[in-house]
Order: sequence, then C-alpha cells, then structure tokens
Amino acid sequence: MVDRDGLMTRVLEERWLTRYYFARTAFSAVWVALAFSVGQNFPSAAAALLVVYPAWDALANYIDASRSGGMADNRTQAMNVVISLTTTIAVITALRLNWVLGIFGIWAVLAGLLQLATAVRRWQHLGAQWAMILSGGQSALAGAFFLLQARTPLQLATVRVAGYAAVGAVYFLVSAVWLSVGQMRSKSVRTS
Repeated sequence: MVDRDGLMTRVLEERWLTRYYFARTAFSAVWVALAFSVGQNFPSAAAALLVVYPAWDALANYIDASRSGGMADNRTQAMNVVISLTTTIAVITALRLNWVLGIFGIWAVLAGLLQLATAVRRWQHLGAQWAMILSGGQSALAGAFFLLQARTPLQLATVRVAGYAAVGAVYFLVSAVWLSVGQMRSKSVRTS
C-alpha cells in the first residue's frame, strides 16, 4: 500500500528543491557574468560582488532550511548560514588586506563540507543528490587551492571566485534537471 501523505511530501520537497536549484543556478550565472564584465573593469564593483556572493549563500541556505523543515531539522544548513554570514563580514575586512581569496578558501572548504553533508542526508529520502555531493567535495578542494593563493590581488581573486561560482552553477543546474526528469518519470508512472 502506498503512503499517500509520504508520497505527497516527497513530491512537494522535490518540487521545492528543483525550483531552489534553478534559482541558485540563475543567481550564479548572473553573478559570474557580472564578475567577468563589470567586476573586471571596476574594482568597487568587484568588491561589491565578492561581498554579495557569501551573503546570497547565507540567504539561500536559510530559505531552503526554512522550507525544508526548519533550522533545527537542517543543522548543516544552519551552520552554513552562520559561516556564510561570517564570511560576508570577513570579506569586507579582507578587501583592505588583499586576503579575499584566503577568506573564500576557508569558506569554500567549510561550506563545501556542509553542502556534502546536507546532500548525503537528503539522498536518504529524496535521492538525486549525487551532483550536490560532488559539488560539496569539489568546493572543499577548490577552497584548499584558494588558500594556497590567499594573497592574490582583487581582480584575479574575482576571476578565480567567478570560475568557482560557474562550476557551482553547473552542479545546481544538473541537480535541478535531474530532479525535473525524475519528477516527470514519476508523474507518468502514477498516471499510467
């Protein structure tokens, strides 16, 4: 016998995650385009973009955790919100010290490991999280690479973070498409 409430909850969660992943893809794509255009020509724009990126991540994780059972049920995302907000403040300070890429490195390692943990937890009841697991692992590795280049000047740091964001956008897009295809298949099975 099929548990209708459980099935409906799963369908709603998958729909939410699909929209969430598409929104994360869109934001990252716009951010990357701005970083490679305006950010390369105007240092103040590059600085603003570097501050906005972790702030957006904090907001996105907060919204997702809130929509997915609350912060208490999503501790990895709650920690990610705190780390991303702390990173936002640290980036503002690091801009004057030319250590932005180092701050992003620490953040990428921590946020990547937390994203990986969130994806593993979600995989247990939703599946389709393999791209988020890869993304979290790759984020942690990219963070270590950023730490090795911590003193990179602002414009080069912006380019490196933009490359990182572009790869992240691809992972979010793959996850969104994967979930969409799974939803279409499930829907066709339920209606046949």
